[in-house]
Parts: sequence; C-alpha cells; structure tokens
Amino acid sequence: MNKHHYVAIMAGGIGSRFWPVSRHDRPKQFLDILNTGKSLIRWTFERFAQFIPLENIYIVTNVQYIDQVHEQLPELPWENIVGEPSRKNTAPCIAYISYKINKIDPEANVICAPADHLILEPDVFSKICTDGLGFTDKYNALLTLGIKPTRPDTGYGYIQYDMKAVSDNVFPVKTFTEKPNTELAKTFLQSGDFLWNAGIFLWNVQSILEAFRKHLPDLCDMFEQDMARLNTPEEKEAVEFIYSQCTNISIDYAIMEKAENVFVVPADFGWSDLGTWNSAYENMDKDYLSNAVSGKNVLVIDAANCMVKTPDEKLVVLQGLDNFIIIDTPDVLLICSKDNEQQIRDYVGEIKRHKGDKYL
Repeated sequence: MNKHHYVAIMAGGIGSRFWPVSRHDRPKQFLDILNTGKSLIRWTFERFAQFIPLENIYIVTNVQYIDQVHEQLPELPWENIVGEPSRKNTAPCIAYISYKINKIDPEANVICAPADHLILEPDVFSKICTDGLGFTDKYNALLTLGIKPTRPDTGYGYIQYDMKAVSDNVFPVKTFTEKPNTELAKTFLQSGDFLWNAGIFLWNVQSILEAFRKHLPDLCDMFEQDMARLNTPEEKEAVEFIYSQCTNISIDYAIMEKAENVFVVPADFGWSDLGTWNSAYENMDKDYLSNAVSGKNVLVIDAANCMVKTPDEKLVVLQGLDNFIIIDTPDVLLICSKDNEQQIRDYVGEIKRHKGDKYL
C-alpha cells in the first residue's frame, strides 16, 4: 500500500429517497438496504481498506452520526471520523477534508467517494483507483470516474469526453450535464462519448486546493485563515464558524464544471449509486414474477415486479399489485408506484409540512 494514498468517504446525507427506512437519525448509509448482512458504509470501508492504509481512511459525516460511524467501523481511529457541523453539500465537505489531509501529508493523493454506492467488482475498482492515483501523482489533474451507460437513464448526470486519450484509459472531459430528459439521455447513449457521472473523484491534494483557490476563493480564505487550528482541539470551533459562513454548493458546480484540467476514466465495475428503491430492486434477488422481497413472512399472490421490504415478524399478504414499492416499518407504510418513486422526496416534504418531524 502507498503511504501517500488516502480516501475520504462522504457519509453525511440523509437518504430521503429511501424513506421510510432511511430516517434523519439513521440514514441509508448505516443500513443493510440489500439484505447482505452489512451496511452500505461497512461495504464501502472494506472495499477501500483493501488498497488504502487504515490510517489514511477518513469518514466525513454530520456530527450527529459520528457515534454511528464508530459503532459500524470500530477499527477506524476516532480522529479519522470527521464531523461536519451542518450540511453544505459536497464542495465544503471536500474542501474541509482536503485541508486536513494537506496539513498531515502535502504529497497526498486522495479519492473522494460516497459511502452508499454498490460496486460488484471490487478488484476491478481497486485497480482503476490505484492507476488513477498514479496519474494524479504525476499530473495536475482532477480525475473522475465515468460509468459506461447501459440505458438512457434520467436519474444520473452525464459526462461527455474527448475520445483521444492523454494516458492509458484517461480522457479529457468536455462537458458535464445534470440529469437529462429521456430524449436527451437517448441522444447521449447513441453518441458513444457520454458516461454516467459516478461522483467518485481522484486528485493530488495540491491540485484540488489550487482549484478551490481559483474557483471558490472565499471558502479557501476562511480555511487558510484557520489552518493552524485544524487537527487540534480547536478545530471544532473553527469549522463551525466556517460552515456558518460558506455557500451550500456541490463539487460539480463549484469546481468540476469550471476547471480546465478535468479528466475521466471510462469504467465498468458493477456500479450502482443505490439512490432509489428502484436501484435497490435492480440489485436484489427476485422470484419468478420479478418480485424482490425482503421479509421472511411475505406471501405473494398474483403480484409482479414489486419491491417489498417488511419486518420479518410481520405476515404480509400481497395480491394483485404490479410494479409497486411496498415498504413497511413499525410506524410507516409506504405503497408507491415504481414509476413515481422519484417523487418520494417530495412526499417527505409534504409529511414534514403536515405531520412535523415525527416520521422523518
């Protein structure tokens, strides 16, 4: 393992599209969504631990989840669990951990990755990441992983790339496009030079800090004024002030869409972002009528293409439904057409307005 290789696993989200299983006090990254016996964050940690030194693995999460991270990853040192005081999207999160790591190791090459992705071919993934870190060690480059699309999916962002490689399987990025409509997604798929944006980034710590200084200077100024307090007992107070002042913005908008030194590795390692119940459904075992059932006492009668998750102790009889999501928890029952699953986040907003936070 290379002592200058690091990973920052981003684990601060609330996973509202996996409501009602994912809740504010225990979001999806801490849950066993696919019934594998391990939570998503545990799978992610073990995947990176195969090729990143343990002391170089950092979890960036909300302060309210620090204890849950330690509970699920007890071998990780407490100081490697980094708590954000508030949710300000991925740009402040990545700036924060980049400044921390830079103070420890100015030669660091860092992977920034979400905690809740599914990767079915971890050996392929680890080779791609190791090769990518070798590239960022040599060049002032911001590298992202792009997934070769298999369908015109409107739930992902897309990366268009120049098909003339600058290194082995590394290509310049031409454009980023947020979630397109169906017709545009079909055009992207047919063109052959678009990839799904996996939201996994690799760079030398100096390269990303240079990009922050150029494109988000106000945030950099705040961190650099308080550099002396990072990795000390005064860090919490310093970061609380910085986060109270900084903009809520993603790394894609803040840096990747503006920088000129952005490159992509087209890849295929069995990836899913597990962003929705449909994505979980696609990655679960199914019966002969294409029902994905999680729950030991579910009786299916003349139902097909359903995603079902119920408590083991509850008998559930499912009859006559086609293409539905059925999620049963002790205090909430969700029955939703799979075609409308993108609206679950909207339903959560409605529940907050009419019922308060009790069910969130």
